[in-house]
Amino acid sequence: MGVRDRVGAIVDSPTVQNTILGLIVFNAITLGLETSESLHGKYGAVLSVIDRVILGVFVVEVGARLFHRGFRFFKSGWNIFDFVIVGIALFPASGPLSVLRALRILRAFRLMAMVPQMRTVVQALITAIPGMLSIVALISLIFYVSAVLATNLFGADFGEWFGTIGRSMYTLFQIMTLESWSMGIVRPVMEIYPYAWVFFVPFILITSFAVINLFIGVIVDSLQTQHREMTAEVLEEAVSIETKIDVVERELNDLRQLLRQNRG
Repeated sequence: MGVRDRVGAIVDSPTVQNTILGLIVFNAITLGLETSESLHGKYGAVLSVIDRVILGVFVVEVGARLFHRGFRFFKSGWNIFDFVIVGIALFPASGPLSVLRALRILRAFRLMAMVPQMRTVVQALITAIPGMLSIVALISLIFYVSAVLATNLFGADFGEWFGTIGRSMYTLFQIMTLESWSMGIVRPVMEIYPYAWVFFVPFILITSFAVINLFIGVIVDSLQTQHREMTAEVLEEAVSIETKIDVVERELNDLRQLLRQNRG
């Protein structure tokens, strides 16, 4: 076994991977503690040292995997994700780049690359993007048509909410989220336009319930597809292993027969 293989065996071992997983969680907690002024005032130096030590461990771990796999390391999207997340933390966080200090918390996203269940969910979301885009196009069309109607119907008396298409779209977005839609917007409008509910109620039913359920349906279907593909891969591997076992057994039987013939 070469040096690269030994390094890869160490880095990919369950012990090391579980340790990295624990450090990711611990680092997320310490970065959260730094946001407390009282804790930062008392333990700021300690938290800073802990952060640097953990960052050093992450750099060594990613570097070891890069050393083990070479350019093959970048064939995996998750490896690239890890490389970028850790690399961001290496930029100097002082002067005009001080905003990058806040990006350290992005290391917590490494959990998505480390936990298989999270990877499955993320891959399902990525797979669902094409279907979601068509739903976004549909809801955008509904919003645009509704905004034009709302501006023409209510803009004269409620310019703050419906004075322009942009304001109407923002107000309709608030209504879609059901945030203070009744007492805050619709009822005041109905005081001047009693039949305004004829416009707002169908809009809420279409956007808040029908379209959102379409989003959920696309994501659930993508998760099921991802699960079926993973199950198919596992079954394929199992069949391949069984086939290899059968071949080995046949070869052993052939060898036994040859040995018996030679003895005879």
